[in-house]
Amino acid sequence: MEKRLKVLISENSGEFMQEYVPALEEAGMTVICTERDGRVLLEKIESEHPDVVLADLFMPRLDGIGVMKACAGKKDVPVFLILSNFTSPAIEREVMGSGASYFMVSPFDASELAERVLQIAALTPPPASGAAQGEEPLEIQVTEILHQIGVPAHIKGYHYLRDSILMAVRTPDIINAVTKQLYPSVAKDYDTTPSRVERAIRHAIEVAWDRGDVDVLTGYFGYTIHNTRGKPTNSEFIAMISDRLRLHMKSAS
Repeated sequence: MEKRLKVLISENSGEFMQEYVPALEEAGMTVICTERDGRVLLEKIESEHPDVVLADLFMPRLDGIGVMKACAGKKDVPVFLILSNFTSPAIEREVMGSGASYFMVSPFDASELAERVLQIAALTPPPASGAAQGEEPLEIQVTEILHQIGVPAHIKGYHYLRDSILMAVRTPDIINAVTKQLYPSVAKDYDTTPSRVERAIRHAIEVAWDRGDVDVLTGYFGYTIHNTRGKPTNSEFIAMISDRLRLHMKSAS
């Protein structure tokens, strides 16, 4: 019998339980709701051993960042999804740097929340037999790179970029057919148009350049961030990240 994903949520309001809990349970998860209090949440994490924790960023006594730091280094640390109705570039960097796997800004659809929980949980499985010890799945590597660069996780371009990079790693030739193959492939997966995919990716790159850490950007893109050179094009961005990942995979094999 397949083990159900255990999800602990730092929220027990009637509205949340009516709108979001049923969607999570219908997606095959066991849901435990607790008081919206950081100290109480910590106690529940220790007693319930959840697979995933959905925690509010701002909670009484201890915020979401404090909860994650208190869990750091312990055995069986759960996957953290941090929820908030307010964000800023500095807050997102601190949240992701403190151990969150995802930062979700409300309002969000109940089915979208359930989908994100399943996606993030699926990206953090135990190492497969035969895999290099400590080697992270490709999806997680791409996700971490996008977070480091400063692409916010709640915009559409983030998801389009992630999928585009994964395609380019697995099928390198697709980078030579961005308009004819890559954008249409991503658009089909998200039930949108290639032109919207292109615009959303461009917006995501612009946001990263406006808010990102210059040292991190330099490390990934070098000369392309020079003032006279400007931001990389969509295809340059995807090609540079995918090439870097392929080289890493080759050296690790």
